[in-house]
Amino acid sequence: MLGVSIHKKTIIGLLLLSVLSILIWIMPAMIGFDASVSLRLLAIVLLSIYIILAFEIVHRTVIVLVAATIAIIIGITTGLFQSDESFEFAIRSVDFNTIGLLLGMMIIVIILAETGIFQYIGIKMCKASKGNMWKLLVMMSVFTAVTSMFIDNVTTILLMIPITISIFKTFRMSPIPFILAQVLASNVGGTATLIGDPPNIMIGSAANIDFSAFLIHMGPVIGVSLIVSLILFKVFFRKDLRATPQNLGELMSQSEISLIKDRPLLIKSLVVLFSVIVLFVIHGSLHIEPSLVALGGAGVLLLISKTKPEKILHEVDWSTLIFFACLFITINIGRESGMIDVLAKTALGITAGNPWASFFVITWVSAIASSFVDNIPFAATMIPLIEVLNQNPSIAAEFHNAISPLWWALSLGVGLGGNGTLIGSSAGIIAIGLAEKHGYKITFIQFFKIGFPFMIITVAAGSVVLMIDLMLRL
Repeated sequence: MLGVSIHKKTIIGLLLLSVLSILIWIMPAMIGFDASVSLRLLAIVLLSIYIILAFEIVHRTVIVLVAATIAIIIGITTGLFQSDESFEFAIRSVDFNTIGLLLGMMIIVIILAETGIFQYIGIKMCKASKGNMWKLLVMMSVFTAVTSMFIDNVTTILLMIPITISIFKTFRMSPIPFILAQVLASNVGGTATLIGDPPNIMIGSAANIDFSAFLIHMGPVIGVSLIVSLILFKVFFRKDLRATPQNLGELMSQSEISLIKDRPLLIKSLVVLFSVIVLFVIHGSLHIEPSLVALGGAGVLLLISKTKPEKILHEVDWSTLIFFACLFITINIGRESGMIDVLAKTALGITAGNPWASFFVITWVSAIASSFVDNIPFAATMIPLIEVLNQNPSIAAEFHNAISPLWWALSLGVGLGGNGTLIGSSAGIIAIGLAEKHGYKITFIQFFKIGFPFMIITVAAGSVVLMIDLMLRL
């Protein structure tokens, strides 16, 4: 039955891709638009990535690896660059600041997880709630959101979901409402900082925005969004929150101290993590890239913890890092073809170059689009577009004394927009996979019923707060 469903989904996805590819090829001529062969071919390649990701036809790393290879071939054959320059072009296309930051933080968190600190926190929260499901939901959601601000939300979900499932197995209750709440909260919290959500890392690197600037601008907005989120959780999960957990006594009697496996390693890990976060905050004044801070912290922790590097590196999510690298290459070749200039002109045509109209268009287009395609490739596509839009005379004149609000609009849109569907963010995809592995299936529709209205309300609240805050700062 599952095989038939997957087969149908694949056929639908490929048919949709075929129809849209034909339209991309013939529409420019029909409307009198002069589009080069390279632009059309690369548009089809990017469209293929989005549709195949949305329909889960092929693993995301496989599709971008193939897409990057095809894009390079297109670039060579259409004269965008010479074949003997292709390797150097590909290397220059990769944002190693993003890759290095993710790698360093993954290593630090993997070592920290070895201490048992996350299981300890889970039991502590259960005891503090005394079996009150609403209190437990608030504590877990807030903890997940705050943790996602300083450890990327993908890693936070990887650590928190197994803890949640373990607790609810003891309760003999379904963990699905809490899993959904944690995914939504992780995307909300991750939007607040430079390192909280992968798209923010990419935005910060492209716009040269440091950790403190990100937190100052997005922190208050996300604080309001988190309060709105908790109110929505109370409404959406009201029936589940009335349930009474079973075997609560067993959990209450468990000693959380016994879950700390290595106290010296815990102390070393927390010192390094705290130091890295402090350096993130002040790295702008030190003129040190965040990637060097994260990799340096990972190196120091590996040294002082005397942990076997082979073991830690084996647990690093290399698939995600390769995904990023190949995506950067594909997007940059698309940029060389003039695709981003076309998108920029279209956006300016819609908004007539009005700065605040552009702000809202980017926020909502990013939010809706990021609900249906992974927000990482969408952010990678939008970043060059924002760079072009910021050069528009009317936009540049309005925002000349500050970091362009268009960057904050993109961050808010892709960060909160990822909550719209279960394929909208990497954190959501990972959480659903972990739940299914433990026997708890969450369907696309089940997530959509909660996630999409949640996304619409939080983006609406966040965009208004953000615009007011930015206007006061300008």
